[in-house]
Amino acid sequence: MDSRTVAHVLEQIADLLELHGENRFKTNAYRNAARAVLQLDSDDVGALYRSGALAELKGLGPATLSVIGELAETGESRYYEQLRRDTPDGLLEMLRIPGLGTSKIHQVHEGLGVTTVDELEEAARDGRLAALPRFGAKTAEKILRGIAYQRENSAFVLYPQALDEARRLLASISQHPDVERAVVAGSVRRRREVVRDIDIVAACRTDPAAVAASFAKAPGVREAVGTGKRSISLRYVDGTQLDLHCVSPAQFGMALWRATGSTEHEREIRARAEMLGIALGEDDVREGGTDLSIPDEAALYDALGLAYIEPELREGLGEVAAAAEHTLPRLVSMHDIRGVLHCHSQYSDGKATIAEMAAAAEAHGWSYLGISDHSQFAAYAGGLSRERVLAQHEEIDRVNHEMENIRLLKGVEADILPDGRIDYEPELLDRFDYVIASVHSQFGMEPRQMTERVLRALDDPHVTVLGHPTGRLLLAREPYAIDMDAVLEKAASVGVAVELNADPRRLDLDWRRCRQATSLGITIEIGPDAHSPRGLDNMEFGVGIARKGWLEAGDVLNTQDADEIIERAARRRGGHTTRKRGRRQGK
Repeated sequence: MDSRTVAHVLEQIADLLELHGENRFKTNAYRNAARAVLQLDSDDVGALYRSGALAELKGLGPATLSVIGELAETGESRYYEQLRRDTPDGLLEMLRIPGLGTSKIHQVHEGLGVTTVDELEEAARDGRLAALPRFGAKTAEKILRGIAYQRENSAFVLYPQALDEARRLLASISQHPDVERAVVAGSVRRRREVVRDIDIVAACRTDPAAVAASFAKAPGVREAVGTGKRSISLRYVDGTQLDLHCVSPAQFGMALWRATGSTEHEREIRARAEMLGIALGEDDVREGGTDLSIPDEAALYDALGLAYIEPELREGLGEVAAAAEHTLPRLVSMHDIRGVLHCHSQYSDGKATIAEMAAAAEAHGWSYLGISDHSQFAAYAGGLSRERVLAQHEEIDRVNHEMENIRLLKGVEADILPDGRIDYEPELLDRFDYVIASVHSQFGMEPRQMTERVLRALDDPHVTVLGHPTGRLLLAREPYAIDMDAVLEKAASVGVAVELNADPRRLDLDWRRCRQATSLGITIEIGPDAHSPRGLDNMEFGVGIARKGWLEAGDVLNTQDADEIIERAARRRGGHTTRKRGRRQGK
């Protein structure tokens, strides 16, 4: 039994238990077990189970081990099959509708006898859904929008999930004895925020078509399309789609470029090649009947008189013209980041202490970390009262005295209230080194109201950064209705930085807006929105999106040092800080 199939069954059990109202500790046990199985070095789960090695694996308990053992020995799980029999298939699909949790699904199923998404849609349209207790017309309309959104995006997954899957598939493909090298291509390589399928290019020592065909028989493959050809599409039991392109080593450079895409970028490159009298074939490049040597992508761009175009930029949005003029940006990298500002601690809804967050930031090599817990209006997230703010500031001072190589800044993620005011009175806001202002409530405002709300907030001189400016949650919640052109113009005029929130569920500001923002002179803050030490790793995703948005180091607030950020905030407040708040202030 392969690890992918086992993990899929464990995930399905977790979903089914959730629908049956089981507590989250039980459902999380199955999800944790699924993750643990996917991390196994070996794909022979049965052998690991029989040897006892699985029993030593962190994340597996007696219940999950029992399910895995039965799967390994019989290929089936009686527990899983019983849960499936007791649960209408359509309820599982409903779990993937934004805004529709398990309690509402229970209520809809029991109150209306609804068992499919189509039946749910019909009930929402004919008024039955709105008539249920605690539903109403607005909830019914929200569910209708969620159904449409789910149908449109059901084939996509978030970038980190696709990246993890791509790495697992890459490791498996690279181990094939006839594969010389393999590289992830497609939208994962271009760092798209959501991904439909995974592309991998493999250079083969033997017949590429035969190598491709061998993967069609791999464990966990449910369907294979294109067997007998060099490129094959594989669909696995958990829905993962892999497009595998097997080529000879000499064809690898062209194949990698072609599989990376995008379609628009490829079209522009082919148009330029035609203009220059160069023919781009499937496997070769010819000029005047002569084969050109294209060992890698850089050689292809060079043959066309272009500077090398980084994969993140290959979206057909002017990168070819810029490469021809050698005016491509020098893209920001993780090495340029000197610190981060958007982080939460146990003072609000974070999972770690301030000292633990500081130690994790130090381990990343950053020189400063801003603690920006929620303000008091965000009661659902443990927003801080004035007394809690003062206590936190005392703790930050203490940790600054104790730590040598990291400097803590006093920040806050203050709510933009419905009328556009910033949470907290001015006297308390003056105590912070910087203020991130974010919308966390009343997302359903009319566009004009929401725009005016944010524009008023930007007029507050305490605001340093506008946080996650559209409020979107990828594949779960659409951006709230707002005139982003007006917001960006306002931010530019008053000198407020705009956040590129690096939480992979947000990645907001959208990369398509980054170039517009920097053209207006706006500085972008890349914020991990970290709620734990592990959340600091979000910066990798944020920097990837910044690169897609053509951002250079000078466009990013976090490439400045801590004093520059404090001075920027002070200038907005109308004053100028004359002292530098070092890590040992008070001594």
